[in-house]
Amino acid sequence: MNKILALRLLDAADNAAIIIDAGSRIRYANDAMYALSGYAPDSLTDRQLEALLPDAVREQHGAQIGAYLAGEKKSTVLGQKRHFAIRHRDGSMLPIVLKAMDLGKLGDENYMGAFFIDQRHERAIEQQNAARWQQLQRIALSDSLTRLPNRRAFEIDAVRAAARVRRAGSPMTIGIADIDFFKKVNDQHGHAAGDAVLQAIAAVLQSQARASDVVARVGGEEFGLLFPHTDMAMARQVADRIRLAVAATCVDFEQTSITATISIGLAPLPHNGDWKTGFMHADAALYQAKKNGRNRVEEA
Repeated sequence: MNKILALRLLDAADNAAIIIDAGSRIRYANDAMYALSGYAPDSLTDRQLEALLPDAVREQHGAQIGAYLAGEKKSTVLGQKRHFAIRHRDGSMLPIVLKAMDLGKLGDENYMGAFFIDQRHERAIEQQNAARWQQLQRIALSDSLTRLPNRRAFEIDAVRAAARVRRAGSPMTIGIADIDFFKKVNDQHGHAAGDAVLQAIAAVLQSQARASDVVARVGGEEFGLLFPHTDMAMARQVADRIRLAVAATCVDFEQTSITATISIGLAPLPHNGDWKTGFMHADAALYQAKKNGRNRVEEA
């Protein structure tokens, strides 16, 4: 009677459960196991457990059980909760928490049992949380107006880029671009027009920079530039291309065409990899570009 009642209890359990013999044949599966695996009731009985296992462990599983029962190998699974996956009838893999146990002998036969706790809901929540976190990270590291990386993102990129080029023994050039007479744009046309100009220039900077370059908005009308694996001569060519493209851009705002130019300061990454010092030198070069007439590139 006790065995019958125990099986009734297992049949009514929320968690999937199976019992296998020494040959890995399934001798019992409860209703929750059939619901989890997608198999029709009673269709798993006498099937090999390997049908439910991932390819990576399917072939060794029978041999591992044999070695354990022969006393040749200790089990690292039995009695422990372990994140695992089983194969659904449709071929998809289901994330589960597995708890397997040695049930001992009944007659002359060894039996093992296992509970499978469905983790799909938990995994879906984890993925949703991860997606939300990535979205928050993008928001935190992005300038809402121009959609460029913001100053914080620029600083993170600068640290990483500086470390990479130092390991590679390559040069890196740091730049700052500033919109010339931007205050006049705001004063003459209003801040909405200024925002339109910022967005247009940001788009030009991004389109004219190379895929390996970093462009970020680091201040009101200032943009940070990183040119990894690039010496000053090559960086100047790219900076001049960007400057000319900005000068050729016309921003249409409320039936008014607005043009603007930028000045750019460039400096090499110091030998010690201190990008902040390089940024200060680029800022000094930018000041020189402003002093020398604007709409130009100066090198530190």
